[in-house]
Amino acid sequence: MKIIVFGATGSVGSRVATEAVTRGHDVTAVVRNEAGFAKLPETVTGLISNVSDPTAVAKAMAGHDLAISSLRTPRGHEGDVVSLTQSILKGASITDVRVIIVGGAARLRLPNGSPHTVLSDPDFLPESIVPTARASLAQAELCINTVDADWTYASPSALLQPGVRRGEFRTGTDTLLVDANGNSEISMEDFAVALVDEAQSAQFIRTSFTVGY
Repeated sequence: MKIIVFGATGSVGSRVATEAVTRGHDVTAVVRNEAGFAKLPETVTGLISNVSDPTAVAKAMAGHDLAISSLRTPRGHEGDVVSLTQSILKGASITDVRVIIVGGAARLRLPNGSPHTVLSDPDFLPESIVPTARASLAQAELCINTVDADWTYASPSALLQPGVRRGEFRTGTDTLLVDANGNSEISMEDFAVALVDEAQSAQFIRTSFTVGY
């Protein structure tokens, strides 16, 4: 497959690009400027593009089989991820390229019959994370309301951090996945595996999924 990755120099995006290349896919990595090229694997094609411009996004996507958007915004500008995602979705609509949006866990219902989601439970998230969670929920809602693009929204577990590639994990849809000890986590490496799995299988078209141990 020809896969284009937006946010390819980020923590998750870089791992997605590496995982996809390892599986033999032809990967294009979108960066903001030439400095980003140095952060890419040698086997990845770098492309400078303005992701806030849907026309530029569509031009970048053209000729690819799939797009994966792993865009993140800095502290204080968390809400910008919604407008950037809108630009990505518009580009996907213009080009008819399927897109996987890498989002957050805020939308997920808590397990065991809880009436809360990750975001709505007042005791679940540290206050410093709430702005990011609110933005990710708005991002998920944007996808749900998008009818002119083939999107997939991917949520990690509550704890997403660098780790090892186990290659073993579970997938779900709308409920937070927890292990036998009540922990909800996934390594960035295995999240990348799940994202490339979805790129290949197209199991969750116009719907959402989550990944956890």
